[in-house]
This record gives sequence, structure tokens and C-alpha cells, in this order.
Amino acid sequence: MASAELEELRARLRKALRRGAVLGMQADGAIELQPRVLVSAGRFLRDQEGFDYLSNVSGVDWLGQGQFEVVYHLYAMRRGERGALGEGPAGPLGPLVLKVRVPRDNPVVPSVTTIWPSALWQEREVYDLMGIRFEGHPDLRRIYLWDEFEGHPLRKDYVPEEA
Repeated sequence: MASAELEELRARLRKALRRGAVLGMQADGAIELQPRVLVSAGRFLRDQEGFDYLSNVSGVDWLGQGQFEVVYHLYAMRRGERGALGEGPAGPLGPLVLKVRVPRDNPVVPSVTTIWPSALWQEREVYDLMGIRFEGHPDLRRIYLWDEFEGHPLRKDYVPEEA
């Protein structure tokens, strides 16, 4: 997304949410949000701005800062459709990147599965490998590792058992 368009979108998002909900825009264009407003921001972006597709949810371990970050990549697939006569831009709009940070000692983020169903398995993956819990997820359980597996292997402080 062009920086001017991104800045306008950020202003509309800031206006739609509570004061202090948008923490800022990072150098890469990502919009950093308070976790408590993630669901309302997601609904606004889907319903008002057309970001109808969540392509990726990932977790980042900021061990030295005592935080985890959850990163969301959104696209407005329909905004880029050409009309019947071929007018308008081609291709989807995006990615729009959202980021939320949570403390390592209580890594809980609201689930966005009710907004973007593609989050169902992606949130489970982040939970399984990083240990970040998604409050409100309808089926939050391990997706790759067996239930008895101890720990979360993509955390920077994970130490595997000796074989």
C-alpha cells in the first residue's frame, strides 16, 4: 500500500476506535494496536474498509523485551476487482499489516476467527508453537504436536529434551 493511502487508513481507524487504541505506525508501515481493540479494529477494517481476507497470522518472540508479538496480514480482495467494463485497479489491495504485543508471562490475544475464518488454523499454529493463547477461539488446541508435548518449540527460550 502507498504510504499516503496507509496514513489515511490509519487516521480512519484511529477515529473509529477508542483513544489510545492505535499505538503507532512502524517504519515498515505496520499498524500497532492495543490487543483489547483487535476485534473491533478487525471488524472496522473488514466491514468499512473491505479487508476481507486474512492471509497470515504469525508470532514473534521478543525474549529480551519480555513480549510476544502477533502479526496479521490483511488484503482487500474485492476492492481490487475490475468492473464489467474493465475500469478500476487490478488486483487486491494490501497487504495491510497489524501488530499487537502481549507480555510473555500472560500471552493472551483476542481471537479474530469470527471476523476472518482463515484464522481458525493459523491461531492454533501460533498457540501450538509459541504458546500464545487466543481468547474466544472455538477450538484452541495443538495442531502439529501431540497433546502430551511439553513446551512450545518456536519460543527463543525453548530447550529440547535430550533424545
